[in-house]
Amino acid sequence: MFKPSFDPAAFLRDYWQKKPVLIRNPWAHWVNPVEPGELAGLACEDGVEARLIERTEQGLTLEQGPFLESQFAALGQDPWTLLVQAVDQHVPGVGALIDPFRFVPDWRIDDVMVSYATDGGGVGPHFDQYDVFLIQGLGRRRWRVGPLCDESTPLLPHEDLRLLADFVPIDDFVLEPGDMLYIPPGYAHDGIAIGDDCMTYSVGFRAPSRGEVVEGWAAHVVDGLIEDDRYTDPDLAPQANPGEIAPEALDRLYAMALEALSDRQGFAQWLGSHATMPKYPETDWSPEQPFDAQELADELELGTPLARNPASRFAFIRIEGGVTLFVDGQAYECTGPTARLAEALCAGDAPGPVPPGPPRELLLALLNSGALAFDGDDE
Repeated sequence: MFKPSFDPAAFLRDYWQKKPVLIRNPWAHWVNPVEPGELAGLACEDGVEARLIERTEQGLTLEQGPFLESQFAALGQDPWTLLVQAVDQHVPGVGALIDPFRFVPDWRIDDVMVSYATDGGGVGPHFDQYDVFLIQGLGRRRWRVGPLCDESTPLLPHEDLRLLADFVPIDDFVLEPGDMLYIPPGYAHDGIAIGDDCMTYSVGFRAPSRGEVVEGWAAHVVDGLIEDDRYTDPDLAPQANPGEIAPEALDRLYAMALEALSDRQGFAQWLGSHATMPKYPETDWSPEQPFDAQELADELELGTPLARNPASRFAFIRIEGGVTLFVDGQAYECTGPTARLAEALCAGDAPGPVPPGPPRELLLALLNSGALAFDGDDE
């Protein structure tokens, strides 16, 4: 549906995590993929993350969803913005916006947030800790881009929003429908709607912090350790001061910690599971009655296409003799035809003929977990 004309290799070389860039309408035929009323309807549903930001004389206020339809009708003349997360999981046309950006690995892709704003609406000057493509879907929005920020950048006191205390723009753009602005992590930016019915699609990317990786991996390692694996010092000798932690003890304890954490294969397995944990598991496609092997064979014989649950995350890591497929935190060891099937599923390709045996067993597991569905069954 969406095929941008910019060169991914040149973009990655010149701009990715380096500097912002405005790309004027790179789409062959831009079509706004979700209407404002449909977005407002999503914001009223349980399990959908939504926020409403109003700009008043006292400043910006934030309210969390889900909302009542009557709340939108009761909004006054003050500018306001509705933000809805993971719309790609609910509207296929919005989900299609991710495909052009899959030159970035899937495990880095987060979701597509959609905002609707009235004239003057916005979320205030801020900076994010992730890459984002801001695509103008409907109406016009003025974007001002500032310098690179970090944890020392002053923020305004606000209970709900991380707003910059001193925003000095260095670039100023007005985006029309189809225009796209890329913002790397840390760059200050501020978007203000020009006129009503302003819609922006934010294709965001994940970047785990060092603390998140260390904490998660260490906790995983600790879960696998046994209580009897303890510090020993059979060569202990008298020391001058009993209050000292001697260098030999420090070295031994440090080695214990590093040895436990220095398992690259184990780290790869943990990372695959961690990186594919679904952010919004509420989008459940698991069938009411589990598929069996005969039902699977019948659907494959009919050529019924498979669809991936948009809330599910797929990734794989190459291992000797095949791949480990990770889906929604679960690991599946795959070799031969099963490995080829796993790679096709991760690429989003049609799997083609699926032979009996382990490949069909993998499909059954993914169908019954809700990560896959035969097209039409997910309803």
